[in-house]
Amino acid sequence: MTNTPIRLTSLAHGGGCGCKLAPSVLQELLADQPATAIYKQLLVGTENSDDAAVWQVDDNTCIIATTDFFMPMVDDPYDFGRIAATNAISDVYAMGGKPVLALAILGMPVNKIPVEMVREILKGGAAVCATAGIPVAGGHSIDCPEPVYGLAVIGTCHPSEVRRNADARAGDALILTKPVGVGIYSAAIKQSALPPAAYQEMITATTTLNKVGAELGKHKDVHAVTDVTGFGVLGHALELARGSKLSVVIEADKVPLLADAAMLAEKGFVTGASHRNWASYGGSVALQSGLPEWKRHLLADPQTSGGLLVSCTAASAPGIVETIRASGFPSAGVIGHTKAGAPTITVI
Repeated sequence: MTNTPIRLTSLAHGGGCGCKLAPSVLQELLADQPATAIYKQLLVGTENSDDAAVWQVDDNTCIIATTDFFMPMVDDPYDFGRIAATNAISDVYAMGGKPVLALAILGMPVNKIPVEMVREILKGGAAVCATAGIPVAGGHSIDCPEPVYGLAVIGTCHPSEVRRNADARAGDALILTKPVGVGIYSAAIKQSALPPAAYQEMITATTTLNKVGAELGKHKDVHAVTDVTGFGVLGHALELARGSKLSVVIEADKVPLLADAAMLAEKGFVTGASHRNWASYGGSVALQSGLPEWKRHLLADPQTSGGLLVSCTAASAPGIVETIRASGFPSAGVIGHTKAGAPTITVI
């Protein structure tokens, strides 16, 4: 092993949720999978591309199960571990639940990376789990050509608190809790072009747990929730639209952005995943005339450990936004609405 510092991102062909398969590829792969509707206790399965599976145990308890892992989008191993763990736990919060335990998923190129770096990855993940109030109760590891880390997470909630991505109603307001641009920032990291202040901004965003989701699950005026990750704002909004059989309108100028995201996008720091996302679902998105290309890239930008997309009654939206902001999400705001119509997206 040499003394030259190892860049984790140099060991992976992609990073973060930008590693996800394109939506069109995923749909093709899952096309002939067995139907899950025969299991009456399975409240949420694969039918609507939701964030986690939900199994009803009894009248008062549901089990939420999810798994998420990816390759590094940053070079600091501790930060990588924290981001990956925060991202994985988010799926439980997005369903309206609270996490109870996690299992680690680890794949490492054992001959290319020092043991100390792997320990830091695991420490980062464990630190986030501690913040969430859950143990890393086990896991599995393999020798892998590229570094991979994530969690399988189990959570619980009351059946009335389950929030699917398929229950939005016409006339709902759409709230986004975190700023967009993580994929743009990760593209800049690859080229050593991200300023230190922007890096810290990204770490803050990607390691902030979406705990507010558990509170939103108890709110009667919150109809649907999903988290915005690898498919970008447009991709996850489209999943909500298709699941709910509604049309979605996104107001591009209201989508919160990381401070340098627009500048970097204009300079061409765009991920390959953004292009794959647009190729997969662009036919279902109507863009306003004259929308700059960089704005489209930001709306399709893959988010790692992104915010929650919340569908709620329009009348309750201002109060819900204030609740979310008070919970540690200062950028939260209404970015659009739903309406009756074909499951498409219009960007205005």
